[in-house]
Amino acid sequence: MIEQVNIAAAYIQKIYPQKIDAGLILGTGLGDIPSFLTVKHSTSYAEIPYFPHSTAPGHTGNLLVTEMEGVNILVFQGRFHLYEGWHPTEIALGIYVLKALGASELVVSNAAGALNPDYQPGDLMLIEDHLNFTGQSPLIGQTDELGPIFPDMSKAYAPELLKRIHNAASALNQPLQSGIYAAVTGPALETSAERRFYRMAGADAIGMSTVPEVIAANHCGLKVLGISAITNMAVGGPDQKVDPIEEIYENAANAGRAMLPLLQAFFSGTKGSSG
Repeated sequence: MIEQVNIAAAYIQKIYPQKIDAGLILGTGLGDIPSFLTVKHSTSYAEIPYFPHSTAPGHTGNLLVTEMEGVNILVFQGRFHLYEGWHPTEIALGIYVLKALGASELVVSNAAGALNPDYQPGDLMLIEDHLNFTGQSPLIGQTDELGPIFPDMSKAYAPELLKRIHNAASALNQPLQSGIYAAVTGPALETSAERRFYRMAGADAIGMSTVPEVIAANHCGLKVLGISAITNMAVGGPDQKVDPIEEIYENAANAGRAMLPLLQAFFSGTKGSSG
């Protein structure tokens, strides 16, 4: 895998030689965020050696170099999912490439259903921690070339980045939820019984992504911030309604528009925090 990482990173460095400061992964329905940014370069995942390609709806499949508040950000406009058939190490490849390009921070975003009845579609939830119900990890079978075999995950979402985004939200008067994200493989949405179970296990929101990337980021030493766009109520009660995918996309897009100024305020502190 180290050879694949080096070759993919070299390809990106050839077309954009400047140092990358941070990474941003855009989840389902959040792909329009780059239209509000200064895009310096865009390339299709299909052009990058060894990169998977996005097949899920709402995932464009482009790698963008953008600038936000003077910070060079590698934006993954679309991600890869276990339910598409990708292996966890394939999903994680871009994270190791990001590290090889010099980044120190990663922001992951996703669309998630609300297990917590206090949440509402359109809310933004900061991920304080996660529960991995996928049963899979990108570290299985790896050596120590990219990071320690047994990385510590007790603070998978960096406390200093959580503090920084709370400060940004406070300055913007932007309301935020905070909670635990549960990851499942999908692609079928959860049964009502499963949703009640995940809530009893301690989760506040549920989705089909994010955890493989966060594990890889912690493995290679990237600090992680996670944000979920709450798209639907998934409490699994007697009044549980069907979740039309079109409504989920619409709610994710609305949350994405609220997320943009928050990300701008957050990234404005990247240079000072990383030196």
